Amino acid sequence: MVLDAAVSGNAQPVRAARLAAFSRVFTRDIDEAADSIGRIFCPHALDPLQRSWPDFHALHNCAAFDGFSVNYVSYGGSVSIDPGCLDRFFLLQIPLHGGARISTGGRTIEVSAGRSASLLSPTMPTKMVWQDDCAKLILLVERRLVEERAAALAERSGAVIEFDPEVDLNTPFGLAIRSQIEYLVDLAEHRGPGQRISPMMAATLRDSVIGLLLTGQRHTLTDTIDRSLARLGPLPSVLRKARDYLEAHATDSLDLDRLARAAGIGIRSLQLGFQKHFGMSISDALLDIRLTHLNARLLRAVPGERVIDMAFDLGFTHPSRMASFYRARYGESPSDTLRRSR
Repeated sequence: MVLDAAVSGNAQPVRAARLAAFSRVFTRDIDEAADSIGRIFCPHALDPLQRSWPDFHALHNCAAFDGFSVNYVSYGGSVSIDPGCLDRFFLLQIPLHGGARISTGGRTIEVSAGRSASLLSPTMPTKMVWQDDCAKLILLVERRLVEERAAALAERSGAVIEFDPEVDLNTPFGLAIRSQIEYLVDLAEHRGPGQRISPMMAATLRDSVIGLLLTGQRHTLTDTIDRSLARLGPLPSVLRKARDYLEAHATDSLDLDRLARAAGIGIRSLQLGFQKHFGMSISDALLDIRLTHLNARLLRAVPGERVIDMAFDLGFTHPSRMASFYRARYGESPSDTLRRSR
């Protein structure tokens, strides 16, 4: 099992931590730890338990993808953490060492390495105590992406998604989600900080994780989604072919006749199929793909690249409309994303 190191004096950890090449925070200063990790996750109160003051350290490594990230976080000794409501994201925390007591949504759960994990929802106030040099792998997924997928699966928009916070790691779902998170960590470590994955691969990985969460762990829309999926049945192969075709030809003008031929279905049936199974029109699906690709390009842009050039490369023909759609999805303008990437 991979653990972070014991810390003495001002030394850095000597035992390997996961995602070591993606170091974001290492400190023995409590205020610095709360501020630095709070800027990556969300503002929170952080207090070592009295007996843990001499042993305190905080370490955070983070590999970011499009719309989600995988993280390795550890604290020396035992600490209490009070983030309140997470607001912007869902957080899956898998202990690798030590354990934690978590109060959220009117429940208190105990999690520990190899036994259980926690899945925190953004609307549920949370308080935690990380115990005994606790170290965790953490998956962060943007709230908007989970809610959009849940709304499409449930055929119901605007509903709040709140998960059962306790994940049994020895159930089929627990084994599957831990395996998937460990794969993402392995993938990031193998590629290193300087080599980004393709937008299409990032979207595939993100969709797979979100789909597993929504269909594997109980939440407020579980029964609604189960009824919806029972009506729909498995995704027809023609729709899978059509979606793959859109991904592969995202920069081309939308040609419904060519898309229908590639999928092996009539245009009207294809349109109805997208509405029924994906909860959106074909043109909206293509827009979603292009926005995902644009965001990924902006985040890896090199000096001299311009938003307008990237947008035209991806098939956007109306810059103002593109910027409006982008802001609605990502909460900032394309230019803001570009500035953040430099």
